[in-house]
Amino acid sequence: MTKKQKFPYLVGSKWTAQRKVDGWRHFQVVNRKNQGKWVYAEMVAACDPKVRFWLNAKLLQDSSQWQAGWQTLQEIEALSPDFSRSPADI
Repeated sequence: MTKKQKFPYLVGSKWTAQRKVDGWRHFQVVNRKNQGKWVYAEMVAACDPKVRFWLNAKLLQDSSQWQAGWQTLQEIEALSPDFSRSPADI
């Protein structure tokens, strides 16, 4: 019997960071890597393809850090009532 793949729809998925990462909030998964029991996602900023990094895909399940899809700032604030913007966000 084949083993069920973790995060089967990871590549191509879009995410919004609750806090800016290298100046950006909107990212897309362009690649995945399996290393033992861990799955990693290569994230690329939607507006700047030079901004890219690898992230443990499990962290994408933490709604305090990431939201599925591309959210507006108003949607992020509505999801997190305790959301406080830093001066860099204004």
